[in-house]
Amino acid sequence: MATLAKKVTKKRKKRAKASFEKDRRRKHHHYLVTVHYEDGEKFGRVYTDKDKATRFAERQRRSPVVKAARISQVS
Repeated sequence: MATLAKKVTKKRKKRAKASFEKDRRRKHHHYLVTVHYEDGEKFGRVYTDKDKATRFAERQRRSPVVKAARISQVS
């Protein structure tokens, strides 16, 4: 009968988060636009360009059924 080898799990050290400027893997920020409608519904869309996110939020705010449109930066 074969002996079962114990599973050896290595614990990896958590890497400290580098700032956006120093992290070469990250090329852009992400901006979440959350739209709240009068009937209680919510809708979200993510953009990598802040100008596009701002334009989308402004366009949504002009609608009579939109209660609020917010932009938040997500990592």
